Amino acid sequence: MSEPLSLLPQGNFRPRLRRRFPRIHRSALWRRLFHWRQLDFEFASWQMLYLLVSPKRVYRNIYYHKQTKNQWARDDPAFLILLVGGIVAAVGAYSAVYGVGVPGFTKALVQLLVVNFAGAGVVLATATWLVANRFLRHQNVHATDQQSEWMYAFDIHCNSFFAFFALAYVLHFFFLPVLMKTSWISLFLGNTVFALAASAYLYTTFLGYQAMPFLHHQEVFLYAIPLVAVAYLVSLFGFNLSHHLIDYYF
Repeated sequence: MSEPLSLLPQGNFRPRLRRRFPRIHRSALWRRLFHWRQLDFEFASWQMLYLLVSPKRVYRNIYYHKQTKNQWARDDPAFLILLVGGIVAAVGAYSAVYGVGVPGFTKALVQLLVVNFAGAGVVLATATWLVANRFLRHQNVHATDQQSEWMYAFDIHCNSFFAFFALAYVLHFFFLPVLMKTSWISLFLGNTVFALAASAYLYTTFLGYQAMPFLHHQEVFLYAIPLVAVAYLVSLFGFNLSHHLIDYYF
């Protein structure tokens, strides 16, 4: 008797799914999360420093990581742990300055960490991952089929968000007495910091996908920078981003 026909696709469908959506609980990243002695915080700190002074060097190192471990995404959560710790510390510092107490701290932390970093990060990582895989891959029949990993797309978001966070939140904090004044100079300085932070996010995202040799036309990730420039120029006519940032969180 012949076997009944399956309604599910046959062949290598399931392996393709595993390549696109790796099982996170099996990844080295999540295993190392519970073994703190294996976390390389020194290397994560090095990456953070060079994301600010020479981001190309970070992605050059990630390319070497791909050659040795055959994956683009990080297998060490130390960078993410430091980033989350920095976000918590920054919210704590702002909360202390504005005296909002525990409820205000919790509200601001949820907005920055859960909504802006994690929630928006998942959306942006998914969007850039889809664009890269569907529109930017080289169409070469003789080349090995390669795709961007979603976890690497989220890594790119983490790197880009760190650059944005360092300018728009950390640097901003140290100049609060100047930036929170009502003068046009304060508006100009504060809005310039935010424009640079947004441009840094886009540029770091571009570098992340430029590191992948099987992609082309990665400059599409820079196309939003002129929009940032236009929004920045318009904001100079009276929209103080520093004031709106504080009103949003506190």
